[in-house]
Amino acid sequence: MTLPDKLLLTDLLRHRVRCDQGIDHGIGVSCWMHPPVHRVLGWASKPSALKLSRDIWKLNQLRGVADQEVFVKGKPSISDQVTFERIPTLFEANIFNIKGERLGLIADIAFETNTGVILYYLISRSDPRIPGTSRWRLMINKIIDQQPGMVSTNLVSLDDIPISKASLKYDLFRKSKKLRNQFNELADRASSRLEGWLDDRPFEQIDPLSKESNFSYESDPLDGWENDDDFLDSDGRLRDTTRFSGDISTDDDPWV
Repeated sequence: MTLPDKLLLTDLLRHRVRCDQGIDHGIGVSCWMHPPVHRVLGWASKPSALKLSRDIWKLNQLRGVADQEVFVKGKPSISDQVTFERIPTLFEANIFNIKGERLGLIADIAFETNTGVILYYLISRSDPRIPGTSRWRLMINKIIDQQPGMVSTNLVSLDDIPISKASLKYDLFRKSKKLRNQFNELADRASSRLEGWLDDRPFEQIDPLSKESNFSYESDPLDGWENDDDFLDSDGRLRDTTRFSGDISTDDDPWV
């Protein structure tokens, strides 16, 4: 059995309270604190489901935390439910941004066990009783005002503060958004490189009449070929072709 230096309020409340006399005082229900200085002063437990009374414990009575129980020293103060609900606390208070828009509520409180000094608050956008809901970490310096049941901050949205625990849905959305941004960044980078490459290598138009071109209208590839008119006489009859091929004789031609 040990007493940790730091503790979450929900971890304290989910344990049953057992005093040094061995009496079970029931499970924790809520805390009482001093909001102006953000300090936890104690908590309350419910000894019986049939009774409306509450056992009030000071934080300095806490001696240890086990798997299912917390151990305290001394006797509690007895109060009724109506009176205890009037005790100031920011637990489950609504959180508002700088524009007065609701962001969520305080779902948990991290504090030092020896002094009760609050380190930060954990904000839930939806009902914190739903398993796997996300938690955002709200530091004290982000709070500009607090009143019973509400806390005003200088935030614009929950994205302005770090997320402490992400739900499966939010984690998937965040990862997909990150991948989408990386893909868009790579696409923009590739497009910029392509545009730069095209700017460095402008399109070259080939002038067929330039000296560098092998093509020229001044040279005719059919030059040197005999004209068909050279093989015909004025009457259109085939001329003697021996003059075009030198002294060609038909004596050696077996087909003549």
